[in-house]
Amino acid sequence: MAEAWQGWLPPAALETLRVAGFYTLQIRPGLRLVSLNMNFCSEANFWLLINATDPAGQLQWLVGVLAGAEAAGEKVHIIGHIPPAHCLRSWSWNYYRIVNRFESTIVAQFFGHTHLDEFEMFYDEETLSRPVSVAFVAPSVTTYINLNPGYRVYELDGNYPESSHMVLDHETFILNLTEANAAGPGATPHWRRLYRARETYGMLNAFPADWDQLLRRFQDDERLFQHFWFLFYKGHPPREPCLDACKAALLCTLRTGRRDDPALCHSLRPTLPFAHIQHFWDQRRLC
Repeated sequence: MAEAWQGWLPPAALETLRVAGFYTLQIRPGLRLVSLNMNFCSEANFWLLINATDPAGQLQWLVGVLAGAEAAGEKVHIIGHIPPAHCLRSWSWNYYRIVNRFESTIVAQFFGHTHLDEFEMFYDEETLSRPVSVAFVAPSVTTYINLNPGYRVYELDGNYPESSHMVLDHETFILNLTEANAAGPGATPHWRRLYRARETYGMLNAFPADWDQLLRRFQDDERLFQHFWFLFYKGHPPREPCLDACKAALLCTLRTGRRDDPALCHSLRPTLPFAHIQHFWDQRRLC
């Protein structure tokens, strides 16, 4: 990988990439990118039974990178494959603490893996009520049965002095497989925009506080929540609506940026025990 990417990354980034698959580089003055190797937190990685806390010292390295960025006045975007709440518990909780500590430096997080269109919230550790960050989880172009391919485009605060470099909005595009297959062999696939976040959800901004407020609206506005369910599955949700246990599980999942923490769901007034909610959603996961 390091050989294939040597034309894109500086020597320092190639060094950590070669050793353990993670790296950092300055995108432009004031903005730094951190790419994490999420195999070091994966439930499927049985080697982590030896050390699940901080394999390869990646989190310690991350703290050093963020401390340097903070001192230099840089903002940081973090990218990775597996979202933090899908990671092993110890890694997930340690990562959550790091995001809390560097909340003014980490201005965006981008993940994938689930194949669905969603997000994960991060709150201050003292009260678990003040939103400090959002992990955006983009849909995938991978095709599953009854799941359209999709991709997301982010709108960021621009490149100017004192830019926040935060996500201002995003939009998702899909390829409707039913229409594509009906068109017959040789037809040109037609990608179309499914939705734009702020427009669709009536959000003033796309900051952590706005996503937290949206979660509260989902709880009380059933029509809005069912529309989110439609978009969550990229325009082709399961036939049965998401009600009761399903809704409780999904809202809890969206609010839980760290693994196995029932406290993060208390404000949602769940009517089911956390273990029941967790088991229900684990059965629905694609990955």
